[in-house]
Amino acid sequence: MTRYLATLLLAFSAVALGSTGNVSKVNSSITVEAGQQVGDVSTVNGSITVHEDARVRDAETVNGSIRIHSRARLHDVETVNGSVLVAEDAFVAGDVEVVNGGITLRRGARVDGAVENVNGDIQLEAAAVRGGIGTTNGDVRVGTGSRVEGGIHVEKPGGWGWNKAKSLPRVTIESGAVVSGTLRFDREVELAVAADATVGPIEGVAPKRVP
Repeated sequence: MTRYLATLLLAFSAVALGSTGNVSKVNSSITVEAGQQVGDVSTVNGSITVHEDARVRDAETVNGSIRIHSRARLHDVETVNGSVLVAEDAFVAGDVEVVNGGITLRRGARVDGAVENVNGDIQLEAAAVRGGIGTTNGDVRVGTGSRVEGGIHVEKPGGWGWNKAKSLPRVTIESGAVVSGTLRFDREVELAVAADATVGPIEGVAPKRVP
C-alpha cells in the first residue's frame, strides 16, 4: 500500500478514460463507462465506479468506495476506507481487499482470489469465491446458493485498543451454500450453519446447526 500511495502522489498526469492506458487521480472520483476498457484505475480521495461490461485491470483507492456493475471484469480491487460492491455476474480475477468497509457480492458474481477485510461485513448472495474469505471484526454471510473455496478465516484482533466488550462477529452459512476448505476461527464468533449447507473442517468454535 505504501508503494501504491507513493506512485499516486508522484503522478503528473492522468490518461483519459476510453483508452487502454491507466487512470490516476488524487482528489477525485473515477467513472469507467459501460463497455470501456482501461488499465489500472487509482485515486486517493474518491470513489471508483465501473459500469456494465467494462474492463479494468486493477481498481484501487484509499478513501472511497468501489462499485462494480453487472458483467464488468477486473483483476484486483482494493480500498482502505470504503465499501466494495460486486454486482450481478461481474468477475474479479484476483483479490478483493478492504481494511475498513463492507464487501458485497451479488448473484452470479465471482472472485477467483481472496475476499478479505478487517472491519466490515462480508455478504455473498448466490456468489462464488475461489480464494477464501478472511476478516477480523466483521460478520460473514454466505448466502443460499453461494460457493466458497479456500475456507473462511476469522483472525484475532490485535492492538491495545481492541474493545473486548464488542459484540462477537456472526458467521452464517445459509441453506444450500458450500464452503470447502477449513473454517478457522482464531477468536470467538457466533457460527450458524444451515442443516443442508456443506462445510469443511471447523477449527476454534463449535457450530450451531440451524434449520
